[in-house]
Amino acid sequence: MVSERNSQEEAVWTDPECPVARTADVVGDRWSLLIIRDAMDGARSFTDFQQRTGIARNILTDRLRKLTAHGLLTQVEAPSGKRRVYALTEAGKDLFPVIVTLRQWGERHAFADGEPHSLLVDPDGEVVPPLVPATADGTRLTSDTTSVRHARQAGRR
Repeated sequence: MVSERNSQEEAVWTDPECPVARTADVVGDRWSLLIIRDAMDGARSFTDFQQRTGIARNILTDRLRKLTAHGLLTQVEAPSGKRRVYALTEAGKDLFPVIVTLRQWGERHAFADGEPHSLLVDPDGEVVPPLVPATADGTRLTSDTTSVRHARQAGRR
């Protein structure tokens, strides 16, 4: 994945050693996440993304360029052969658990009790169960049971 560049062609990251910060630099704005969400739900063309999100054309153009430059989307020939459309790359598809976790957080905290919202379902029509980080033996992990080993502590830079 490529970072944004400044005039000296050096990588510009909010926090160079933090994977969360680097991820937020790439997909941390509302529109980028909604574009990824919609690509996972079948959106392919510029018009698809614009109609689904309501995003302004100039912002959509910028976000599609950024997501393509960072390797999350790629342009491919449409089945008709008359234009190019967007498709998720493997890196883009790897955001699926992130989108699911954001969705599940929203279901729990962004809606009033009983307020209707869309549902994510599996191929059998069953609601996708909550994603829960766990150890190799299945023990649930939380922010209280994990810690960050910084690059300097790990002897890496």
